[in-house]
Amino acid sequence: MAIPVLITPRPPSRAEAKARLRGLLADRPDLAARLKALRGMGVRVRGCEVHLTTACNIRCKGCWYFEGGFDTAVKEVSDPGRIRAFAEKLAADGVTQATLIGGEPTIVLDRVRPFVETLPYITLSTNGLRPLPRDGFENVAVGISLFGGGPLDDALRAHRPNGSSFTGLFEKALGHYREDPRVTFVFALSEEGLPYVEPTVRAIRDNGNQVTFNFYSEHGSDHPLRIENEKRILAEALRVKELYPDTVVSHPYFIEALITGRGHWGGRFGYDVCPSISVEMPEHEQRVNNGNPVLDGFAVYGADYETLQFCCTSGDCGGCRDSQAVYSWLMVGLNWFLDSEQRLETWMDLAESYWRQWYWAQHQSPNFSRRPRAL
Repeated sequence: MAIPVLITPRPPSRAEAKARLRGLLADRPDLAARLKALRGMGVRVRGCEVHLTTACNIRCKGCWYFEGGFDTAVKEVSDPGRIRAFAEKLAADGVTQATLIGGEPTIVLDRVRPFVETLPYITLSTNGLRPLPRDGFENVAVGISLFGGGPLDDALRAHRPNGSSFTGLFEKALGHYREDPRVTFVFALSEEGLPYVEPTVRAIRDNGNQVTFNFYSEHGSDHPLRIENEKRILAEALRVKELYPDTVVSHPYFIEALITGRGHWGGRFGYDVCPSISVEMPEHEQRVNNGNPVLDGFAVYGADYETLQFCCTSGDCGGCRDSQAVYSWLMVGLNWFLDSEQRLETWMDLAESYWRQWYWAQHQSPNFSRRPRAL
């Protein structure tokens, strides 16, 4: 696997960062209280990701799971006893949060239950075609995939495994999850879908849900057309965020970093800084030791509940701009935000918006509540 290596700036030393932070908080007890809540949440949540099944009830165009051969890479395990033992081992090892993906988790609810009954914080990623019941899954955060918006979503996602197409996938998801506080739509933006961004976000608002932005594109070159496309997408995403600040939980700084792949300090998102890797894999030894932070103990497991996967998504680092990987990059990047009180507040806003995505986090602090203050 070819992994692009970028030259990135070095953050302040630990001693320098501590001194800067101490100075910024000296006369700002409000910031100190917010930081304490954020750090407390970070301590409580030690995460992993699990591919529950290799099966799915649709075939989205460009799906990294099937195009990357993840459905055939390992032999799927369905034995409930083995799955429960795996969940219990995670808990014994100090894991408190699992993101359950697939395939499609809602078609194997018997595999979801052991995690719900064992770990305090569960996030389930779904295509929305089937509902996740509320009974027994009351505190599960539900992330619903959405590509492009409008008719583009059906064109990209509404395809059955047998090759036939259907319509109304987004509408089905809205119907399943009306006024459901567990739900965040994960909306992948594209230039082709620009006319549909605002109407789609409005429909999510009217349905009583919230949305975070995702972004897929090819990022291997600095072709002028690509940059111009990014500018249009960024402008529309920021405009819609301003119109629907309570519905779009993504912070404006995050939106810009997601679409451009860059931070204000000159850092560029890529493998050398992405923290969302299975840290125990030998392939990552050089990355783990390069001085950039990783998610402590993070691991991604295949559907055999044993094999470690490369990272939280496809492993195609050159073309990746996964929203949660970018958010994690910014979350572990506090030291880059210590040059002023304003910058520190931006990082806190970013971190709070990250936690607002997940229903189980919204009960932990007023700053993570579902209806944030105006940003």
